[in-house]
Amino acid sequence: MDKLRITGGRPLNGEVTISGAKNAALPEICAALLTADPVHLNNVPRLRDVATMRLLLDNMGVQTETHGERGGMSFVAPDSLNPEAPYELVKTMRASVLVLGPLLARFGRAKVSLPGGCAIGSRPVDQHIKGLQAMGAEIVVEHGYMVAQLPQGRSRLKGARIATDMVTVTGTENFLMAAALAEGETVLENAAQEPEIPDLAEMLIGMGAKIEGHGTSRIHIQGVDRLHGCTHQVVADRIEAGTFLCAVAATGGDVVLRHGRADHLDAVIDKLRDAGAEIEVGDGFIRVRASGRLKAQSFRTTEYPGFPTDMQAQFMALNCIATGTSKVTETIFENRFMHVNELVRLGAKIQTDGKVAVIEGIDRLQGATVMATDLRASASLVIAGLVAEGETIVDRIYHLDRGYDQMEAKLRGIGADIERIK
Repeated sequence: MDKLRITGGRPLNGEVTISGAKNAALPEICAALLTADPVHLNNVPRLRDVATMRLLLDNMGVQTETHGERGGMSFVAPDSLNPEAPYELVKTMRASVLVLGPLLARFGRAKVSLPGGCAIGSRPVDQHIKGLQAMGAEIVVEHGYMVAQLPQGRSRLKGARIATDMVTVTGTENFLMAAALAEGETVLENAAQEPEIPDLAEMLIGMGAKIEGHGTSRIHIQGVDRLHGCTHQVVADRIEAGTFLCAVAATGGDVVLRHGRADHLDAVIDKLRDAGAEIEVGDGFIRVRASGRLKAQSFRTTEYPGFPTDMQAQFMALNCIATGTSKVTETIFENRFMHVNELVRLGAKIQTDGKVAVIEGIDRLQGATVMATDLRASASLVIAGLVAEGETIVDRIYHLDRGYDQMEAKLRGIGADIERIK
């Protein structure tokens, strides 16, 4: 099992190119199931989750192909494919539930295993099931699978008003894809507004879908008879960009993020500026400069455009070596403080009580062996290792590989002393 060895204490300087967003690429790969025409995606990140999703589509009978230097992928989903997602492939990735909507919309049936993924808390699929049932689907859960089909005599899903009990990103994406081929109009209330949602919607519009309101909490979709192929550029990964911003702010230095979208990171950038980092934004870039210890910042995670839960762990690592005391409140996932015990192994002073963590900033962390528990926890431990005194070993980095495209190579390119070891 691979590990990362990091020797801390080096400021970061230079340029980093931000990859395409995992959380946009995965639903957009699934959107290829909506048509028999070729679908081309560019700027697809090289990640374990992307490889798993590709394998899942391969297993169904989709013809997949990679091409080019900048993450090109092509998909052709024939009418004869097998609309089933087996447990062996789904168990490692919760995003695999995203095949349910498009399979049901185009083929009228689907058998999808209940998903797995990071153990950061309960992310039930009941909202997906209820929404698709509102569109006329018959869905039962049996033997660990969601088995879905259209009622006898119906050839298409029907439009509906769907108001979810909570804001759900993957639920919104599933409903968007399903509604694109449904009969009549679908209205999504309480829709997620994360940048990956309008990016998926723009791809679907490029395939012939009729969608309005994407990027707001109410989305209107007028179903069409069929969709055609398209070429689409995956939006830049705001969480990767935010992770590098925190790494530079923690270690000090001067780094330009190419292809960074500052307009997708307002909450994080505001907190970094309040902490004392200098951040300059322009067309297609973000520049971050920092020196010395920054000021600790309290924050509360919430749905977009608030502070993202996917940046909580990375900013906590920065708070560990900032001046002052901060309070972090996690409102999205109940198990998302699992990185705290590992940060404490590095010398951090953190107390948790339910959804709240109180961090007392200290001068420096000390290198140690730590274990990643989930994707974003991995990134927080890397940031902590970059500022720790001596050597840090981060174990179980397969979590990191699920969501970061060659992170250690990018960090090494801007001056970090980091290497992957077997």
